[in-house]
Amino acid sequence: MRNSIGRFLRSPVLGPLTSFCVVVIIVILTPAREVFLDLDNANNVALQASMVAIIAIGSTLVIVTGGIDLSPGAAIALLTMIMATLIKSNGLSVPVASLVILVLGAIMGAVNGFLSSYARIPSFIVTLATMSIFRGMALLFNSGSPIFSVSPSLEPLFYGKLLAVALPFYYVVIAYVIAWVFLQYTTTGRAIYAIGGNQAAARLSGINVNRTRLLAFTIAGITTAIGAILQIARLNSGSPNYGQGTELQAIGAAVVGGASLAGGYAHVFSTMIGALIIMIVQNGLNLNAVPASWQQITLGVIIALAVFIDMWRADFARLVRRWFARTTPRRLAPTTANPPVATTYPRDKSA
Repeated sequence: MRNSIGRFLRSPVLGPLTSFCVVVIIVILTPAREVFLDLDNANNVALQASMVAIIAIGSTLVIVTGGIDLSPGAAIALLTMIMATLIKSNGLSVPVASLVILVLGAIMGAVNGFLSSYARIPSFIVTLATMSIFRGMALLFNSGSPIFSVSPSLEPLFYGKLLAVALPFYYVVIAYVIAWVFLQYTTTGRAIYAIGGNQAAARLSGINVNRTRLLAFTIAGITTAIGAILQIARLNSGSPNYGQGTELQAIGAAVVGGASLAGGYAHVFSTMIGALIIMIVQNGLNLNAVPASWQQITLGVIIALAVFIDMWRADFARLVRRWFARTTPRRLAPTTANPPVATTYPRDKSA
């Protein structure tokens, strides 16, 4: 019994699931509960969470290695402007333009990974610099003005349905299954965890630390590119203002999902729950007409609280196990009704 409870309390999805339930209950208790529980609103939250959830996969991989990526928001702005220009001005088809965006996203992520790994520049500084660079480059397209009505073929990518289920749902499921298999059952995935846990030990065990980190950032660039494609498909436009705050949402989803900012620990499905929590909080605040300034404050408080819970979860589980050990009566060894009697033998008189 105690062991089962201990394993449950140590489950990586327990914290995110508990937070999810608490957030949903709080929003239901607000005056906007009827709108929140409406099916259309739930569908809208799921569609919004799909973009953040996919981008958060890359952020989680980077965090597991002990790094941080601040560039996804600016990268989305640049990639949507490039894709809009390729389709509307250069006449490329949507599939070809999407492939180009995926390649560019991988390159942008690889640049972050190369500078933070081989050039030994802290990832915080690297991605802070590239965030500014990407946002500035986005302003170079179309004189810094948004590009509207890109293509009618884009909208079905986001709002299309298969078996009455929106396509972004399938994108999220496929992406997370691939990420989970990659992290759990491949040598490179386990190496990513090893680097975050102890970089020196990982290097001594034969892991190429720089190459593995480069791969993690490259994957983060690809997931950001997927998010950019979903963004332009949703709004049918590209803008240098898109993606603002997306990096905070992605990092917040990973942290709320239990990822350790020190590296070495995360559960990818918990990240998906974290993305849902972030979007439900923002949706609840919007429905209750909370100003944008307080929304940012609330998001910061949630991230800080998630880190606090993650830091103290093991200690809380230890206290609960000790409490159960003191309150649960110990089993005594079974006793027999007639205890054995010592047998004595007569002395040998001939001795």
